[in-house]
Amino acid sequence: MVGSATRTSPPEKLALTARPSVSPVQTPCGLAFPHERDEPPVPPKKKARWTAAQKAEARKRRARAASAPERKRSAGRPEREDRRRSQHRRPRREDSGTRRAPVTPDPEEQRKAADTWTKAERRPSSGRVTVTEDNGFAALGVPPVLVERLARDGITTPFAIQEAAIPDALAGKDVLGRGRTGSGKTLAFGLPLLARLAGGRSGRRAPRALVLVPTRELAMQVSDALEPLAHVSGIRHKLVAGGLSYTSQIGALDRGVDVLVATPGRLVDLLDRGALTLGEIEVAVLDEADHMADMGFLPSVTRILDECAPGGQRLLFSATLDRGVGDLVETYLSDPVTHSTDDATASVTTMEHHLLLIDPQHKKELTARIAARPGRSVLFARTKLGSERIARQLREAGVPAAALHGGLTQSVRNTVIGAFRTGRIPVLVATDVAARGIHVDDVSLVLQIDPPADHKDYLHRAGRTARAGHEGAVVTLVLPHQRGEVTRMAESAGIEERPSRTAPGDPVLRELGAREPSGEPVDEREFKALVDPRPARRQHGGRGARGPRDRGGDRRRRGDAPRRGGRPRQGAQRD
Repeated sequence: MVGSATRTSPPEKLALTARPSVSPVQTPCGLAFPHERDEPPVPPKKKARWTAAQKAEARKRRARAASAPERKRSAGRPEREDRRRSQHRRPRREDSGTRRAPVTPDPEEQRKAADTWTKAERRPSSGRVTVTEDNGFAALGVPPVLVERLARDGITTPFAIQEAAIPDALAGKDVLGRGRTGSGKTLAFGLPLLARLAGGRSGRRAPRALVLVPTRELAMQVSDALEPLAHVSGIRHKLVAGGLSYTSQIGALDRGVDVLVATPGRLVDLLDRGALTLGEIEVAVLDEADHMADMGFLPSVTRILDECAPGGQRLLFSATLDRGVGDLVETYLSDPVTHSTDDATASVTTMEHHLLLIDPQHKKELTARIAARPGRSVLFARTKLGSERIARQLREAGVPAAALHGGLTQSVRNTVIGAFRTGRIPVLVATDVAARGIHVDDVSLVLQIDPPADHKDYLHRAGRTARAGHEGAVVTLVLPHQRGEVTRMAESAGIEERPSRTAPGDPVLRELGAREPSGEPVDEREFKALVDPRPARRQHGGRGARGPRDRGGDRRRRGDAPRRGGRPRQGAQRD
């Protein structure tokens, strides 16, 4: 019997397993049993086909899901919560014409933008300038065109290092100059260099003079100082440093450059690319040679000097002559004339030093009060994160402060330095990357929130103030466990002051001009406008990652547009 059990079983089990006897029904496909309840069979559902937009969205969801577990574990977010949120997420509207794809910034365009920086503010005199007979630079033998250009900026009296080094450098001798930071070394080598190159012309990719500096900021300062003097002399100069555009640098070298202001790393890179040769170098200048030794650039410096033309003039300026700088002098300078205007000590009569021994709980409050004083101030922190944190805390207390460190892009660093130079931002919180090479007039105070590593770093930090005969103060915050180390550093730097106990409200703070900050946080939008007041440039779309957009906002799918011959691509729909 159809439907009965095929094995012998007990009656009770047989009753449970047996099914009623029914007769098969003839169908077009053969014999079949009707439904037990005599209901018509349900046809299977057809699988819905996805559109191209749905398929693309599904691929994106799978890609996000593949990378989501790692992000979830790192962020500590439960996967169940993420799954619940994704289920209730609003779907994307593919047909919206208002949504625009994010524009990815071009690295080369960013480097080109970094080529333009805010230069030091000049105050040239109006009208025709008459060079007087007592002009100090004219007495040193500087060409009249350079003397007149300096007089337009009100520069008529040379500093000690300039008065000592310029005559020997003009005579073609190798010069070894030792002077503190801010003593005027740039003009001490810049004026003789331009005077020697006047009247000549450099060939393609063959500069005639090289100024080698350790950092981009110092390269910008040197280039800024030499620009007006080179312009009136008819001499072409170019800045070559990391973080700037290769295109503009190589293009300038192809056209011909007389004076090249460069950092060691980028110059070696251009030499490896074959963008220039140093066989025509007549004058080679090493500025801040001790800093290059500290940064580990001596192998690159020796390679660069080896490729320079033999017999040329060599000028080396540095605050100290240790850590390998003495070996450079013995190897590459021929019978140099040494001029030392200052020892490696803080013996500046216009500079005051204060070592404030404070309790840790007062450090934040004292930093805000000192930073709120009138005038420009440079604050030094040990780390990048520390400088960002201190600048943010000062803004929360009502003090407009910007951070400057090596983690920022060159364009951002140029913008911050420009805002500080023009006075829009009165407080700069920097790491040691700004201790050298940033020449900003009228910096009246340097606050070292974190003490420097040694006395040389102290001197270079302190060199940001009391420049060119101006007065300035250097304040160092000392915690109890740092007292012995700071005392030894002060002795090495030639500072007579010793750490003294200080608390909020002491008279020494009032003498420094410290005051209570406003306490009203600086709005971030207003702060960004202070740093960069230029209007934001509009990003024009053009071609995107997968081609141009049509007016409706959707990207053209492959095959929609006809090819050059007028025939549609294979697989495209025909009308």
